[in-house]
Amino acid sequence: MGNLMGCFGLSATPDLLPEEILTPTSSGISVRNSSGKGYSSSKGYSESSSSGNSGFSFGDQLSFGETSPSGELLEKPNLRIFSFAELKNATKNFKTETLLGEGGFGRVYKGWIDEKANVYSKSGVKIAVAIKKLNSESMQGFEEWQSEVNFLGRLSHPNLVKLLGYCWEDKELLLVYEYLPKGSLENHLFRRNTSMEPLSWDRRMSIALGVARGLAFLHNSDKQVIYRDFKASNILLDVNYDAKISDFGLAKLGPSGGNSHVTTRVMGTFGYAAPEYVATGHLYVNSDVYGFGVVLLEMLTGCRAVDLNRPKGQQNLVEWTGPYLSNKKKLRIIMDARLEGQYSLKAAFELAQLTVKCLRVDHKARPNMKEAVQVLQKVEAVKVKKENRAHSGAANNKNSDNFRRSPYHPQHHDPRTRMESQSPQVR
Repeated sequence: MGNLMGCFGLSATPDLLPEEILTPTSSGISVRNSSGKGYSSSKGYSESSSSGNSGFSFGDQLSFGETSPSGELLEKPNLRIFSFAELKNATKNFKTETLLGEGGFGRVYKGWIDEKANVYSKSGVKIAVAIKKLNSESMQGFEEWQSEVNFLGRLSHPNLVKLLGYCWEDKELLLVYEYLPKGSLENHLFRRNTSMEPLSWDRRMSIALGVARGLAFLHNSDKQVIYRDFKASNILLDVNYDAKISDFGLAKLGPSGGNSHVTTRVMGTFGYAAPEYVATGHLYVNSDVYGFGVVLLEMLTGCRAVDLNRPKGQQNLVEWTGPYLSNKKKLRIIMDARLEGQYSLKAAFELAQLTVKCLRVDHKARPNMKEAVQVLQKVEAVKVKKENRAHSGAANNKNSDNFRRSPYHPQHHDPRTRMESQSPQVR
């Protein structure tokens, strides 16, 4: 199945924070916790935890406050409940001209909503948003919608995309996010857009550090979260190229009760999924680290994780580049040619070594994301010599298909290969 905006994907049975069960009612949304106690609301939903303590409620007010630099697990998320009419109006009746992309879940549109919580505000100040609309024929759309509301509704961090609100009206399910104008990391790395400048080394390091912090937050929050589908298309960039992790449709709560892993059906994207997860269905926190390593490798090389158009033996990026990553002299061979003159070989080699560690077959031998953040901070601090930068302009001017289509950088192809199975077999 295809991706949505290259950033929204398939769904899985969601984990909720904590164990809520959402069901539609005639009056709105009913939430039942594991103790069986439930509530319903026409404006949103409320929750009571299994311990009996007050949980959280979704109100009809919207706040655009600052996000804590270190991130936080919100006790009471403040999501706006949109009517279908509001979102229909925001997208000019979901006109084609507002379409940003589409995929298995449905379509994503760009819309404009009032900045204030009161939709009848006379301020006239509008903000751009991304509106994700469920395809009524999607078999798992509700589960993904539910998972996004429950995870992004309570997780707040500068490197996670911000969910502003949602709509559930009859059969219409929609999600409203902050709009990130620079699109996905995937588009910047692989798409042939002559108006889009190649990402510089410094910008790539900033992006890597940002998403590493986002993953570290997920893995070390009170309710440990395994993201499960880390890839370049799920990394979105704001106007300043600050990176944010999007699409929590496949996210899972981490192991509990002394367990080391979560057992679940295999879902995700081929080429990014950790080998232990693909082989056994066992999902570890460090399974995310493997996907992070694949994205680091894509940023180093400028090549996709899987590209069936590459020569035989080079189609799987991890398998192909493995012998080059641990050798300084060989490393230059696989480096993205668009980065020429922009980086220190010392910094590139440090990043390559982190990549190798993240891609270890044994999940126990991989670094955790806090350790990855520390390494990336050191790499980012290494500055290239000024004389080397003089050559970077010439390299970028050669940013054409002919320049990059060498035996090591053939034309890219998007295989759009996602995984979904009821067993550890990958389709």
